Amino acid sequence: MFTADSSHLDYLALVKEHRRLALSLAVPLALSPDSAGVATRRETIKVAVLAEFASQKYCEILRVLFARSGFDAKIYEAEYDTVELETLNPTSGLYAFEADVVLIVPSTNSLRYKYFQEAEGRIDFGDFIAARFESAWRAIAARTKAQVVQGNYAMPYERQFGNFDWKVPSSFYAQVHHLNGKLAELARGTNVLIDDIDSIASHVGRATWCEERLWTLAKALCTPQHLPRVVQNAVDVVLSTRGRGIKCLILDLDNTLWGGIIGDDGLDGIQIGPFGDGEPFYRLQLFLREMKRRGVILCVASKNTHEVAIRAFREHPEMVLREEDIAVFMVNWEPKVEGIKAIKEVLNIGFDSIAFLDDNPFERNMVRQYLPEVVVPELPEDASDYVRAISELNLFETTTLTAEDGKRTALYQEEAKRKLLERSFANVDEYLRSLEMQITMGTFDSFHLPRIAQLIQRSNQFNLTTRRWGLEECERLMNAGPGTVPLYVKLIDRFGDYGLISVVVMQVEGSDAMLPMWLMSCRVLSRGVEQHVMNHVLANAKALGASRVVGEYVPSAKNAMVKDFYSKYRFTQIEGGEKSLTHDSTWWAMDVASYEPKKTLITETPS
Repeated sequence: MFTADSSHLDYLALVKEHRRLALSLAVPLALSPDSAGVATRRETIKVAVLAEFASQKYCEILRVLFARSGFDAKIYEAEYDTVELETLNPTSGLYAFEADVVLIVPSTNSLRYKYFQEAEGRIDFGDFIAARFESAWRAIAARTKAQVVQGNYAMPYERQFGNFDWKVPSSFYAQVHHLNGKLAELARGTNVLIDDIDSIASHVGRATWCEERLWTLAKALCTPQHLPRVVQNAVDVVLSTRGRGIKCLILDLDNTLWGGIIGDDGLDGIQIGPFGDGEPFYRLQLFLREMKRRGVILCVASKNTHEVAIRAFREHPEMVLREEDIAVFMVNWEPKVEGIKAIKEVLNIGFDSIAFLDDNPFERNMVRQYLPEVVVPELPEDASDYVRAISELNLFETTTLTAEDGKRTALYQEEAKRKLLERSFANVDEYLRSLEMQITMGTFDSFHLPRIAQLIQRSNQFNLTTRRWGLEECERLMNAGPGTVPLYVKLIDRFGDYGLISVVVMQVEGSDAMLPMWLMSCRVLSRGVEQHVMNHVLANAKALGASRVVGEYVPSAKNAMVKDFYSKYRFTQIEGGEKSLTHDSTWWAMDVASYEPKKTLITETPS
């Protein structure tokens, strides 16, 4: 759950909240009130915790923080320090639990004993421990489809050689540092994600990170005041695999992106630059530009004269952000709430995917009141602290990085041009024909796998089953054989390249062609893409000898828009099988012979 500050991470308050949550078990946890007070569905998530410390309080807080984010977390808590026993034993409780996520949470105190018991081979200690974790990852991957989240180690406070520790590769300090790097190295190219516990310990300070007395008495990972931050960090990683996260930053201008008021002070009078009073704003813009390069969409919502404001981006020599870095400029004299709503419509994303930065407390509170799903950080009075305050909230957690991320701003700028063009046509067909759309469909390949996995993780609204397959599972589908047809879809038109925008997986079982996954980017809704893909799916099913195509709809908190997807194509609802993800799943079937292809205005090109 993304919030404007860290006040929700109070240890005692969380413990009390867990007690209330436990008492509420008599009331169904599948429903939780949304921001408008309406009951909405909670997703169930099964999380296994394998910890090198006593993890009872960790698990309690974990459940509360998941509940706050709309998840009913079922938690398997392994015995103390049993990572290898649980992962290497095929009959362990871990595998009987069938987790969606496995959290491996290490402890420096536990590691310290293992290091000092090692009389020989300390130079290889970090590699040895990392290899043991890698074996655990492989065992989990071989027996489950669970997402593994591996924690790293907080750097120790003691240094046997003082500063010279860095030059003694066998020292405990040097080995922990090497071990953390090795874990990250081994995780690259796998489905394993890193939970950076050391960053939290460094942030709060190693002097207060853990009291030895608490380790002796209770085998605690850290002091209670810091435990909620650790748990929230793990929750943030898991939520990012479920498509949660901030996708768009909407920015105010005066005294936020630059010092001063451009309408009063003029272009030459605003403060922006690498030195002096303008440096805090210069530093913020550098930070924002990096966010844009990694895929966060930057937009502007400001009460201003458009022609005056845009000059800063076009002409000011010290501006870091330029016009091409901003996906949507909503600069006028309307309330900023209306500007944010308009940007949301252009981008076609949820309000909960948006964060709004504004130096003005009045504007911040107005957005919080009327758009409560939007994250509005409480910016400090001193602009020098803007980047720190934003970074501490960890709003931009992600699980992937692809070449397409850097192109995202251009994609949305092209979409804004399409919307302007649409208004000039008398009917939809005329407009769609003018776009000159070309679609490419192909089966999964190694080049497209990173983007395919990313789209699976991020898609929430047009997502019929919300299965979250990672890179390794996608690779297995790619090599599964002729009975499995994993498709990706790409689209271009006269304005530009949408990129890879849809994933459909078909698996032939007897006379049925099953559809365990169908998802699509909402950027291409109402353009005929889903009709074209449905035609392709039915043609494929016929070619493979299937007599029926069977699809499943699994309701989630965000995918109500596709609730009637199959019925619109005249699929018939049937009884579900044992493979239903939840008791709320509905199953739909279409006889291949009776399907009538849908009209589209899209040209297909070879992959």
